[in-house]
Amino acid sequence: MEVALLSLLFVLYLTIRYYLMDHDTPADKDRKRFRKGIDLVKNRDISEAHSYFDEAVRQYPKSAIAYAYRGKCQLAQENYYSAIYDLTQAVNRDNTLAECYLDRGIAFYQIEEFQNAFREFDKAVWHFRDEKPDAYRWRALARIQVRQLPQAENDLRRAVSLGDENSFHLLLKPPFTRPVYQK
Repeated sequence: MEVALLSLLFVLYLTIRYYLMDHDTPADKDRKRFRKGIDLVKNRDISEAHSYFDEAVRQYPKSAIAYAYRGKCQLAQENYYSAIYDLTQAVNRDNTLAECYLDRGIAFYQIEEFQNAFREFDKAVWHFRDEKPDAYRWRALARIQVRQLPQAENDLRRAVSLGDENSFHLLLKPPFTRPVYQK
């Protein structure tokens, strides 16, 4: 009888604790905290956003989101090495941010480090889990540079199936020869 009563109280305690607990991840909290800066990036006000996230990194040095968005601003301003640094700092703080892998891959691609770019795009494809065709398209572009043409064609076809028109147009150009059909 005592065991049943203790079990019931324990289940009740766990239920109450679950509903009173905060379920937001640190990244979710940072997205709420930095909403103003994120909106600046979305509105393409890059210089203002860079200043905002530069200050955010100083105030919150452990924030992966602050580093990630400052890296995104650096990438938009074509400061590729600075972007790689900031995005690496973001990934070191939170390695689940898929957008960081994509942005870091783009920065590596722009400085013509195609093997590193391919690795980053490969991580981005894995983290996005078939939700973002950009990762497939960029991985295909990196594969073209490292001469993995059949795999690049497969990536582009996968991006087309996810609705990416840019990949469709890339498949129409050499070195790809098979016809492309859209649904």
